[in-house]
Amino acid sequence: MEFSSTYKKRGPGGPRRRKRGLDKKKKIVLIVLAVVLVLAAVVTTVLVVRHNRAADPAVGAQIETQTQAVTTTAPVTQAPTEAPQAVGDVTITDMQATMYSTVVTLNVRATPSSDGQKLGMVGQDTPLSVTGRCSNGWYRIDYDGGVGYVSGEYVEEAPGGEQNDNAPYLIRVNRQQNIVTVYSKDANGDYTVPYKAMVCSVGTDGKTPTGTYTTSDQYTWRLLSGNVYGQYATRITGHILFHSVPYFTQDKTDLEYEEYNKLGQAASLGCIRLSVEDAKWIYDNCPKGTTVVIYDSAEAEPLTPPAPIRIDTNDSRRGWDPTDPDPDNPWKQ
Repeated sequence: MEFSSTYKKRGPGGPRRRKRGLDKKKKIVLIVLAVVLVLAAVVTTVLVVRHNRAADPAVGAQIETQTQAVTTTAPVTQAPTEAPQAVGDVTITDMQATMYSTVVTLNVRATPSSDGQKLGMVGQDTPLSVTGRCSNGWYRIDYDGGVGYVSGEYVEEAPGGEQNDNAPYLIRVNRQQNIVTVYSKDANGDYTVPYKAMVCSVGTDGKTPTGTYTTSDQYTWRLLSGNVYGQYATRITGHILFHSVPYFTQDKTDLEYEEYNKLGQAASLGCIRLSVEDAKWIYDNCPKGTTVVIYDSAEAEPLTPPAPIRIDTNDSRRGWDPTDPDPDNPWKQ
């Protein structure tokens, strides 16, 4: 048998090619293997972290804190607010008001407490410049060039009367001429009939306010600014009253006679001073709610008031108001 040293040739198609299906299977296997490796790595990391937390709580806390720091959103910015001031445990809210004592004398303290150092006292009808409301019911006030505190139990805002349409009279006060004119009603019920005129002393330097007011409280004796007293006081508005010329004490024999001789000119701290006779007439005849009009005018008033009595400062009766109807008044004897 004869053997040839060469291969027989294949048909026209040449050598066979490898199937593509085999390559695709290998790729899928590789991908699956990669996914498995990744999952294994993740699981391993989680297990390690859990182990560390169990072994050392501080580490776990640190990890938790770091996680929160990354995920926490930025805080919302708020507009700054003015915090109330504080004195000890008491907070104070700023305010502005004018108030008055409801007692004869009111203690002013260095702190908002009855145990605070006493700075001084204020009397009834002394206007208090209130600058703050304390959380315990006290008020901060301007006092003697500094700061003081008063109990809210003994102060109130300026009381005002409600108009009384049935009041028999209307009162007009001419600051410029220091004249009080009382009007009664006409047939139509209007206050047009001049009834009575009185000489008075209004406040110096415009301290008596102009405007229209209605009367409220009345007092037979009233502590006034300056720690003096007035008889037959009728409140017009706030600390402004009709009252007699002041007395040094609550005693009818202790009249400030030199002030009495100033009737007819501006002399008070804002109130409208009258003789006792005239102050008592308003007290007796003008009920709460009587309208009071205070104004300035150079024109002649419809009635001329009687000339005020002048007291001889050497007269032994000088401590009494000459017009006081009290039966013990030596001027009446």
